[in-house]
Parts: sequence; C-alpha cells; structure tokens
Amino acid sequence: MLESLTGFVVVGVAILVGWILGRIDLLGEHARPVLARLTFFVLSPFLLFVVLAQADVHTLFSALLPVSAIAAVAVIAVYTLVARLLWRRSVGETVIGALSAGQVNSNNIGIPLSLYLLGSAAYPAPVILLQLLVFTPITMAILDAVTTARASLWRAVSRVVTNPIVLGSVLGTLVSVLDLDLPPVVMEPALLIANACVPILLISYGISLHGQRVLGPSGRRRDIVLASILKLVAMPLIAWAVAEFVFGLSTQDVLIVTVLAALPTAQNVFNYSQRYDVGETISRDTVFLTTIGCVPVLIAVTLLLG
Repeated sequence: MLESLTGFVVVGVAILVGWILGRIDLLGEHARPVLARLTFFVLSPFLLFVVLAQADVHTLFSALLPVSAIAAVAVIAVYTLVARLLWRRSVGETVIGALSAGQVNSNNIGIPLSLYLLGSAAYPAPVILLQLLVFTPITMAILDAVTTARASLWRAVSRVVTNPIVLGSVLGTLVSVLDLDLPPVVMEPALLIANACVPILLISYGISLHGQRVLGPSGRRRDIVLASILKLVAMPLIAWAVAEFVFGLSTQDVLIVTVLAALPTAQNVFNYSQRYDVGETISRDTVFLTTIGCVPVLIAVTLLLG
C-alpha cells in the first residue's frame, strides 16, 4: 500500500516546487499565462498523442469505457443542474465546475496509481480516450462560444477541429487503432516533448496556489464543495454500482473502474480555466481538495474491493 502513495508524492513535490517558485517570484508576473499556453498548445498534445498511440486498442474499447462514461456523465449532469438552475451560474463557470466534478486525473496520477494499485499502467487508457475525444471537443466548443465575442457554429466547429489537444488525441488514437509501428525518429522526439508536460503543468498549478487560500472568500465555496463531493464520493459509488449490477463485470474490472472513478480532478481542467479565464477558483480549489481527499478514498476502495 505504501508503494501506491508514490504517485501522490511525485505530484506533491512538483506542486511544492511550483509554490516555492511563486513565493520567491523567480519566473516573474507572466509565468502563469506563459506556462499555461505552453502546456495547452504544445506539451499536452504531444503527451496525449504518445499515451494513446502506445495504448492497446483492446484496452481502449473494453467494457471499462461505458461504465466510466456513465459515471462521469451522471455527476456532470447533477452538477450542471444545480449550478445552472439553482445557483444561476454562468455557462463558462458551470462547464468548469462540471468538469471539476467529472473529469479525472487519468494521466499523471491515474497512470502511476494504476501501475502501483492495479498492476498495469494501461487501465486508464479508456478514460483518457473518453475525456479527450468526447469531453474535450464539447468543452472547447462551449468555452470558445461563451468567451469569444464573435461566436458562430462554424467558428466553434473549426476551433475544435484545429484544437491542438483534440488533434493530438485523434492522431494518437488512429495510430493505436490502425496498429501503426511508428519509427523511433518519430516517437523519440514526441516522447521527449511529452515528458515535459506533467512536471510543467504541476509546477504551473503550484505557482497558482501561492497567495491563494483554499475555500477562501471567493463566493464559490459551495461550487467547490459540491464538485469535490461528487468527484470523491458520488462518482466512484456510481461506477461501482453500474459495473457490479448493470454490466456484471468481474471482481477485478469492478475494482479497476471504481479506482479510476475515485481519482482526483484532472489538472487539465485548471489549465482550461486559465486558458479561457473562467472558473479558475473552482477548478484550482477542487483539484487541491480532491487530490488530498482521494488518498483515503482510494485506500478504502482498494481494501473493500481488492
């Protein structure tokens, strides 16, 4: 069980380094937007291409995919209804909050934890596929529409199609589905750039924490609390129930989908909120709370189901 904490230690150290950099102001006032754009437009596309290109196509489209989709869509729908109908939040804030509740950190936390907890780093691949080829295009289209003065259907579609994150995900999936064996001259440079994504993303997140107080007087405390509860409690419970009673999966597969659903909120959500300048407090605090809170949740899930 101690080995399963390695992924959290790695993430925590990177975030701490970012916080220290922010505290001493080593990178200057433009560090956050520059790192956010670097991650969004360059590093994330390369990382997602590499992860999906190297994934086993049978794992990508296994029974884990529909269970994960149902659990994610359920909590996203609950958050959206509460935020829009009861709290009258803007569309942009609702999107960021819904993603904070339903999009898991399947990559930089999910992959190492899957390896240590479940014995294979391949299990998060279906969740990565779902989030990047379904959730991301929809998210980008909505955020582009509500944050751009000249919004139109054609403009929204074109921006999604040309979005670097979507392009990297689609190309990586095609490589996996077509079983292409890319030569080292292609994969090695892609790997080099991809490996820089996670540490820079975490350092950028750590910089954003300096000078901020989690659940501070931002007027969005209940949004953050709701997203965190849905992420840590509701989503793994739904995944477990659907896997056990609807799909009748094996004990091992039930454990896998429940662990994946209990992962913390993806740092990519924070990256989106920075990129579009909307809901940053919601995403930042939810990422922080769920990253800490998922440790006892994952331990409990592993003990109960493993």
